Amino acid sequence: MPSRRGCIAGITAGNRNDRRMTSVLHNLISELEQDDLLFEPNRLRERSDVLDRLETYLACDLPQDLDIQGVELQGRIKALCASIEAIDGRLYQSIRQDIQRGEGARRLLEWVPAVGSDEHANNPVGGDSYDYLDVLISGVLQIDEPDAQAGELATEMVFYQPTPARHIFDMVGRSALNEHDVLIDLGSGLGHVPLLAAICTGARCIGIEWEPIYVDCARRCADALNLSRATFIQQDARTADLSAGTVFYLYTPFTGTMLRDVLGRLKGEAAKRKIRICTLGPCTATVARESWLEAVGVQEVHRPALFHSV
Repeated sequence: MPSRRGCIAGITAGNRNDRRMTSVLHNLISELEQDDLLFEPNRLRERSDVLDRLETYLACDLPQDLDIQGVELQGRIKALCASIEAIDGRLYQSIRQDIQRGEGARRLLEWVPAVGSDEHANNPVGGDSYDYLDVLISGVLQIDEPDAQAGELATEMVFYQPTPARHIFDMVGRSALNEHDVLIDLGSGLGHVPLLAAICTGARCIGIEWEPIYVDCARRCADALNLSRATFIQQDARTADLSAGTVFYLYTPFTGTMLRDVLGRLKGEAAKRKIRICTLGPCTATVARESWLEAVGVQEVHRPALFHSV
């Protein structure tokens, strides 16, 4: 919906006391209110874009002396946002119920464009940025925010940020996870990777995380969704039990000697059995130099890399 995006962007940057701008916004809201397609469940991406921009408008400092037309327009925008949020909420709850019944894989994967498809090519999102899939996953998982502030990071640990959802689905697909695998996420944070992998595959998924409050949040989410295949352990990755893992995931959770120590442990596991390692971020370059690993396919910037032991 490029015309709407440009229109709202121009309005939010302009002078809201200007009658012409008010008229343009009025026409836009009228158009959105009458757009039946926007309110169809499968139009999450379009609703996400509209909602984000309308909320940006409402969040800006508004003049204290709004005229009657301005007050009425503000009310319509809030009502439209509420309608969109209600539709999305019903969609999220429907998917959650399917997950709780063990039928969530199809519901989630139908939202993921195949790599190389026209939809994927026409909607490129680079690097660590987030997109509509993250809106979907946030609404479906409903992971509680930590009750307390995370502790101070140990030396060489990297500040936590979730893996963008499109990268998780990409990693799950390319690593060909199945019921014979055990995925171990080293530095799992709030648990997005093990949770989604457990929903979408038959693999057993383990998150190893140093921060206790993140582990608690991930466990509560897994319990609420009946994900018995997703478990979370509070431990240092350098001392955790890695013996069950067949696939390991690292979103650059640590650097320096800590990363070297963990890679040394993974090398020891690879001496006992074949393993696969998926990486994202700066740690990929370090992992790629390991002589006991071989890259699968061509490594692409801003996409998970996949390696297998040799």
